[in-house]
Amino acid sequence: MRGGSLPKGYWIAHIDVSDAVFLEYGSRFLVRSGASEITEGRLRAHHVVTEFRDYATAVACYRSPEYQKLVALREPHATADVLIIEGYDGPRP
Repeated sequence: MRGGSLPKGYWIAHIDVSDAVFLEYGSRFLVRSGASEITEGRLRAHHVVTEFRDYATAVACYRSPEYQKLVALREPHATADVLIIEGYDGPRP
């Protein structure tokens, strides 16, 4: 933790179909599909990186009743792998 602020939180999602709204949790898309090259392994058709003000907010958004309703709607139509991760705010090499 630098300067007294918490590191940001991120969702990294690999999905085949997705549509969700994150405005209530103050997130923004850093990556949303676009050109990509898989250099190792196999991933899904779409890749999304969503930024939140901190890790706790990223977790709260995912666990929220509003988002869980979207998960329930998505599950019959899409497959997703979602990772919630804390950002790095330490010294740079």
